Amino acid sequence: MARMKFLCDAERCIECNGCVTACKQEHEIPWGVNRRRVVTVNDGVPGERSISVACMHCSDAPCAAVCPVDCFYRTAEGVVLHDKDLCIGCGYCFYACPFGAPQFPQAGAFGVRGKMDKCTFCAGGPEKDMSELEFKKYGRNRLAEGKLPACAEMCSTKALLGGDGDVLADIYRERVTIRGRGGEVWGWATAYGQPAGAQPGAQPPAGAPGQPAPSTGQKS
Repeated sequence: MARMKFLCDAERCIECNGCVTACKQEHEIPWGVNRRRVVTVNDGVPGERSISVACMHCSDAPCAAVCPVDCFYRTAEGVVLHDKDLCIGCGYCFYACPFGAPQFPQAGAFGVRGKMDKCTFCAGGPEKDMSELEFKKYGRNRLAEGKLPACAEMCSTKALLGGDGDVLADIYRERVTIRGRGGEVWGWATAYGQPAGAQPGAQPPAGAPGQPAPSTGQKS
């Protein structure tokens, strides 16, 4: 059976936040809760990269390890979900998660912030599939409809991929092979046309727009 995973290609992400908007729209997520967000490093300088971050549905999820009421569980597809009827809003998962995935609908001390909410990989929750109660608590169950997560389907550059981990690995392996020398073949240098030598390992490939074609050694 497929193991569902997310993969975000930092060379393709353009920080459009389309994935964030798609997630909030699809599940009618309340104000203040962000199941997905876009993080940018080196903002505004050469080497800037963005990546879409949410629950990564870990194989050995630290949130589940620290939960005192065992509200987390894993589906047959490897998606990490939780039962809001069991959640006590203690915040242990918030501190354990390295991705900042657990979200709470209210501010204040843990215990009064309400039930924890997070990315469900569009797989709903423990309630009956595609029921009104499931949608109200966890959002739309797109996997039960035979669809992939809305964030990945909405991504205009296909930087964010969601689905069978083996298939995602094959897609990314092919991309890396095509890039050849690394990120400069498809990424910042190609898009913005950095002068050769401006940043080591980031010059546009020969023959790219605005760059001289490779020399053949023959005189015209």
